[in-house]
Amino acid sequence: MMLRTSASRVLDDNDRDEVLGLLDSDPVANVFVASRIRAVGLSPTRLGGQMWGFGPRGGLISLCYAGANLVPVNAGREAVHAFADRARKQGRRCSSIVGPSAAVELLWERLEPHWGRARAIRWAQPVMATSSAPLVASDPDVRRVRPEEFGTLLPACVAMFTEEVGVSPDNGDGGALYRSRVAELIRIGRSYARIEDGQVVFKAEIGAVTPQACQIQGVWVDPLYRGRGHAAAGMATVVEQALKYFAPTVTLYVNDYNLPARAAYKKVGFREVDTFTSVLF
Repeated sequence: MMLRTSASRVLDDNDRDEVLGLLDSDPVANVFVASRIRAVGLSPTRLGGQMWGFGPRGGLISLCYAGANLVPVNAGREAVHAFADRARKQGRRCSSIVGPSAAVELLWERLEPHWGRARAIRWAQPVMATSSAPLVASDPDVRRVRPEEFGTLLPACVAMFTEEVGVSPDNGDGGALYRSRVAELIRIGRSYARIEDGQVVFKAEIGAVTPQACQIQGVWVDPLYRGRGHAAAGMATVVEQALKYFAPTVTLYVNDYNLPARAAYKKVGFREVDTFTSVLF
């Protein structure tokens, strides 16, 4: 028997244990959403959005995080239809849809007629993971960024974001939210870089952390230094740090067309375990 789309509902903190149980069934794919729930719970005020559930209390089948990003979790066709219906009625509030390719593609198929064309679509983004020590030597000059180095790191972060996403993070609120996130990752010791003579050569952040996995983001090498092995060596350092201090599995996702990055990650020891799709607005 198929579940009706009306089975979707907004979850709250009473659903927390069941939600985390579902998220933990695939800790690599769900690391971003799981880290948010573990940090702030399911209250929309604290979450900065809503968590939608498909299935009754005690029988949750699928989830969809609806915040700055729209992220389906364990979502089959009926769940996607339910979430698309709720998203359509609510109107677009997110800057992207991101998650496992099958669910995101179906979700976008349902929403595009109502939301209009996307700014860009990254159809294939390999999800990569490792639980082992790096296969290459780490860079001893890659270290945690210090709070007083915020002004040095920020231009590199802006350059990375603009190159990766296609727009500047300064758009909209003038970059206030983005600067706050960069500063927060530095403060909690999850921002790493190689800095020479006041210039960032390599950088990466550990953006999401759960007891099972952590996700590396924002990997960037200054264009003047590309092709010299900084990405692999720098990532080796970050993986070592991540495995030592944060979680037993390290993951990330990358655009399929970014062949140099994929090669560097494979050199470090990452393997491809899934495929994401991102729809950007």
